[in-house]
Amino acid sequence: MKDIILNTLTESLAVKERCIRDNVPQLSEAAERMAACLASGHKILLFGNGGSAADAQHLAAEFVNRFQVERPPLAAVALTTDTSVLTSIGNDYDFDAIFAKQIQALGRRDDIALGLSTSGNSSNVIAGMQAAQQIGLQRIGLSGRGGQLKDNSELVFCVPSDTTARIQETHITIGHILCDLVDRILFPEKFAA
Repeated sequence: MKDIILNTLTESLAVKERCIRDNVPQLSEAAERMAACLASGHKILLFGNGGSAADAQHLAAEFVNRFQVERPPLAAVALTTDTSVLTSIGNDYDFDAIFAKQIQALGRRDDIALGLSTSGNSSNVIAGMQAAQQIGLQRIGLSGRGGQLKDNSELVFCVPSDTTARIQETHITIGHILCDLVDRILFPEKFAA
C-alpha cells in the first residue's frame, strides 16, 4: 500500500505541475477576465457532470462565500444544483440541454461560462458552451487532453493525463489559483503587507 500511496502522490504532483507551468499566461488571462467580469456586475456560471459538477459547486461557493480573505460576495452560480430545473429539462427535452437552457435563461453578454469536462467531450457541457457563445458570454473550459471543449472555449486548460482522478485534482487546483488571483486583483488591500 505504501508504494501505491506514494506513486499516486508522485503522479498527481507531476500532472499538476506540468499543467500549471504550461498555463501560467493563460491562468493570468483567465483571472483578469474573471475579475473584470465580476467588477462590472456580471457573473460566472459554472457547470459539469459528476465530479466536475461537484467542482463547479465547490468553486461557485469559493466566490460567493469567500476563498482565503474576508471580502464581499462575488456573483457565481453552479448550474448543477437545481434538481427541479435539471430534471424538468432532462425529462421534457434532453439531458444534453440541461446547461444550455440555463445559460439561455440566466446568462447575459459578458458573463463567463466556465465548463468542466474531464473528457472534454461531455455533450451537455459542449451544448452549454455553444449557447454561451451565441449569447456573447466569455467561455473558459477545464478539460482533460482537450476534446470538443477545446474548440468551444476561448481559454481552455487541458490537463495532460488520461486518468480522471488526476484531471479532477488538477481542475480544483486551477480553480483555487483562479479564486486566489481574482481576490488579489479585486481586493489588493486585503493582501498588503
